[in-house]
Amino acid sequence: MNTMDVVPGLKGLKKIRIGREIDEQIKKEKEIEEPLSPMARLFHEPGSNVYIIAVIGWKSQIQPHHFKSTLVPSLLNHPRFSSLQVVDEETGEMKWVKTKVNPDNHVIAPNLEPETPSPDKFVEDYISNLSKTTIDKSKPMWDFHFLNLKTSNAESVGVLRVHHSLADGLSLMSLLLACCHKASDPEAFPVITATKRSGPNGRVGLFFKRIWNTVVGTTMFVLTLLFLRDTNTPLKGSPGVENNPRRFVRRTFSLDDFMLVKEATNTTINDVALGVTQAALSKYLNRRYGTSKQEDGARGTKCNIPSNIRLRATFFMNLRPTVGINALVDMMKEGTKVRWGNEIGYVLLPLDIAIRDDPLAYVRETKYSMNKKKYSFEATFSYLFTKSILSLFGSKAVGILSHKVFFNTTLWFSNVPGPRDEIAFCGHPITYIAPSCYGQPNALMIHVVSYMDKITFMLSVDEETIPDPHQLCDDLEDSLKLIKNAAGSFN
Repeated sequence: MNTMDVVPGLKGLKKIRIGREIDEQIKKEKEIEEPLSPMARLFHEPGSNVYIIAVIGWKSQIQPHHFKSTLVPSLLNHPRFSSLQVVDEETGEMKWVKTKVNPDNHVIAPNLEPETPSPDKFVEDYISNLSKTTIDKSKPMWDFHFLNLKTSNAESVGVLRVHHSLADGLSLMSLLLACCHKASDPEAFPVITATKRSGPNGRVGLFFKRIWNTVVGTTMFVLTLLFLRDTNTPLKGSPGVENNPRRFVRRTFSLDDFMLVKEATNTTINDVALGVTQAALSKYLNRRYGTSKQEDGARGTKCNIPSNIRLRATFFMNLRPTVGINALVDMMKEGTKVRWGNEIGYVLLPLDIAIRDDPLAYVRETKYSMNKKKYSFEATFSYLFTKSILSLFGSKAVGILSHKVFFNTTLWFSNVPGPRDEIAFCGHPITYIAPSCYGQPNALMIHVVSYMDKITFMLSVDEETIPDPHQLCDDLEDSLKLIKNAAGSFN
């Protein structure tokens, strides 16, 4: 007898080819919960089939069996981590369907030689190889890899991989913190900085400013959807770049340096991070264009960047309040419900690529551009646009249109605030957290995350387009030094 016929409420759902054991679990335990959100469905479409990875470094060796026996049972109380994604045959909607989870299918601990040569390179290659694979849809789409290998800044490394349809970066950061506690106090949960939203504050002038910025932003969005494309620079990926494996590299900086620049320029930490990014991309492109000139027999100059380069970042924004840590803890203990998922929009943020005599100009320029986006409804428009197209024309149309917008820009940029205190995971203190993505139709993604007194830039690159990602990290470091020194002199 067909499984879909014997389980109430499942008639019409498309059956997935899976093993007999899991099929029996579905007969007993499946229950329809809710349809996937518009953004969650988008992340299943060709060209936008995106996975999130979070690289975690520990101060000590961690035992996978301890993780499976203590944390996994709580984690599986989260409905997204214990549900399949099934297509309703009648409506075409994808829905969450509860199933039983075998932790052994999700917790992976390869046997590694203690004296593995070049451990940092081994970990980097391991994570890059993950980007060549996907997670089988016959199980909840997440896994956790434990690498008990001493690297330059950690005693062991973990890699959490989650399909982007489960949640956005901020939701996953909140979930990670709910699974941790302060290293200084095992009974206390970490604190995450709340996202402050700027608004018109009742002032008529600012309200009309927001309306105007929205009109301009949405017009550029529509033009990008139709034909407007970024300049074909050495950072711009070629068609099909989303199918290429990725290289993940990171660089960590002192939060105090960012605070110094923030105070000197009257900006935000996000503005400073964007300013450093704009300076580093300018420096990197100037070198690449200079090298091309030398190969052609021409002499490189101080500024080798062509004029009028159009280079934009797809900048993702959270559209809902931060999920509270205590609410997530209650959910994993008692099964209570909280707002969760992919409630995110995005804006198209222009970056001015040029060599500046004043390093602080990079920060001022990004502040100016970012303020236009803050005082607009562009992120909300992009979310509602995706939702409307999905309702009217289905997920295929959403995938095609969103892919065109993403591909016509140069990079993805995202930032997530992390905890202020040192935290411990399964009793093991964490040294760093570095999230990123793969599967996006851009050759470069820059993800910025704060943790304790540090800020980490995590880069996800297509090596066919950017063969020297560590050089780009060096450019980030050099650019921060220049901007920090200029801020010090300004003060």
